[in-house]
Amino acid sequence: MFDIAKVQAAPSEDLLTPDNAVMLFVDHQPQMFFGTGSGDRASIINSTVGLAKAARAFGVPAVLTTVAAESFSGPLLPQLAEVLPENEIIDRTTMNAWEDEALVAAVRATGRRKIILSGLWTEVCLVLPALSALGQGYEVYVVADASGGVTPAAHEHALQRMIAAGAVPVTWVQVLLELQRDWARQDTYGAVMEIVKAHAGAYGLGVVYAQAVIGAHAAG
Repeated sequence: MFDIAKVQAAPSEDLLTPDNAVMLFVDHQPQMFFGTGSGDRASIINSTVGLAKAARAFGVPAVLTTVAAESFSGPLLPQLAEVLPENEIIDRTTMNAWEDEALVAAVRATGRRKIILSGLWTEVCLVLPALSALGQGYEVYVVADASGGVTPAAHEHALQRMIAAGAVPVTWVQVLLELQRDWARQDTYGAVMEIVKAHAGAYGLGVVYAQAVIGAHAAG
């Protein structure tokens, strides 16, 4: 029941924070990108790297996983590995990452209940672990633009299936700004602005422009 006396300036427990979330990157690999046709592959790579930089900037634990890296799919996306060089890459045989004991143990070890999930392909390598994690009580946030399916329909239908099961669709910029949530947080402000300028397209150019104009006025 709504109680106006309890209304206060406080965030919802539903929001992602650096302390309650873990990021799970699934199968961002060459062979998987070759088969991705739901969107521009360069854009998916850009979003994935921006998301990984958000994890690094806020100290959010990240679990990296590949499937059949040596026999079929190839290594983890180099740009992603470069952002998180100290993270172990868990290679699997299972299409459903949540059936791999090492991966589940890595997620469980973080103690986080909210999983920020991205990967290739949406209709297989995201749907399967998303439904499995949801079934075990996790909250799943699917980063739609850092993921891709074989076709636009496959990607969209997979998102709809996950949403119907309780997953929350988000974008990588949404995750970044939700983690920041207050521009007065100076310890991460600079890193966020650098990520935005490098990966957020027109928004990033707007930041470059604003900083240049403000800097010019300040110098004057």
